[in-house]
Amino acid sequence: MTVFIDPPLWPAHGTLWSHLVSDRSIDELQVFARAAGLPPRSFDRDHYDVPASERERLVAAGAVPVSANELTRRLIASGLRIRAKDR
Repeated sequence: MTVFIDPPLWPAHGTLWSHLVSDRSIDELQVFARAAGLPPRSFDRDHYDVPASERERLVAAGAVPVSANELTRRLIASGLRIRAKDR
């Protein structure tokens, strides 16, 4: 199982946020997220929004840190990407 996490770059709600994705399946992503105790409300169609305070814990749990560009490339290549206009 491999899931990827990008740097916390996106501001909202008084913190910065990362994205957690799988390049294999949404099921794989959901299994990792449940095991890591992420709340279901943080799932956004093809990724989880993760506050900066959780990033290192998720890396320790097995998430692979990648750049934001690399994360986007992997998600698009996987065919799992849901574009904003398709939401």
